[in-house]
Amino acid sequence: MVRSDDMAGQLLAGETERWSAYPSWRQFTWLYFFSLMSGLRGWLFLRFGVSGGEVWVAGAAILLVCAAILRHWAQYSLTSQRVIVKNGYTGREIHAMAINDIREVTIKQGPIAQFMGIGTLVIHSMRGDRLLSLRGISDPEVTKTRIEALMPKGHSVLIRQAASL
Repeated sequence: MVRSDDMAGQLLAGETERWSAYPSWRQFTWLYFFSLMSGLRGWLFLRFGVSGGEVWVAGAAILLVCAAILRHWAQYSLTSQRVIVKNGYTGREIHAMAINDIREVTIKQGPIAQFMGIGTLVIHSMRGDRLLSLRGISDPEVTKTRIEALMPKGHSVLIRQAASL
């Protein structure tokens, strides 16, 4: 798809946005954990008069800021014609795949992600040469259903028949 930089991040003619989200806060639980540990250590240092507690508390705050920055780094959008990954700060399109070019949508979830209700949607292109990953999606089954509902009717039947040949 050829487009000018002026059009980056804008919808195409006749295209409507159906869904938009950032990665879930739950994806960054590990950063919250390390921030909590650093903050507790800093608090204990301060409480018992050990030098360096301020540094640990500042480090905990920096980790929380990093989690907020990372969460908004990517923005996922589902339109009537495409699935788009945009930079959340500039709005520039990073990756996009046309709905008509989608062969399959799969969910990758480990046990912890499944417990937390998040997952990665992996979108495979028709030719199999491109993958689009949407990481840290809340309720990935719902989003997968939304994408599949936009795919042309009979599309999945043709794919299954071609795979069985």
